[in-house]
Amino acid sequence: MSRVHEAIGFVIVIGFGALFLWGIGSFIVRREPNQWFWRLLAFLQVTLIVQLIAGTTLLILGYRRVLLHYFYGSLFPAVVLVIAHVLARGMDDEKDTWKVFAVAAFFLFGLTLRALTTGLGMA
Repeated sequence: MSRVHEAIGFVIVIGFGALFLWGIGSFIVRREPNQWFWRLLAFLQVTLIVQLIAGTTLLILGYRRVLLHYFYGSLFPAVVLVIAHVLARGMDDEKDTWKVFAVAAFFLFGLTLRALTTGLGMA
């Protein structure tokens, strides 16, 4: 189970990194990202929930990590995503909502990378 949790962690970090780079690229070429941007975002949000379930299962089974691992891997990303959804919903121009999630992806990349490194004992 811990190998699955680790593999999912790598997928999440790479995914948020890709989402951020996609947003930067879209900003540079001044074009909205296509539907795959939103599909990737949805996939990553669902994957975070799956990761939380896997991590909670590991915790119940007795696998322990440093306290920061739990904050970087669950609490902080949840806060960033809630803020991003609130900000995106309140935008005047709906076409610009992707920019909020591109910036959020930058923070989510950093947070989940830190969760991965603390989980792997590299803290």
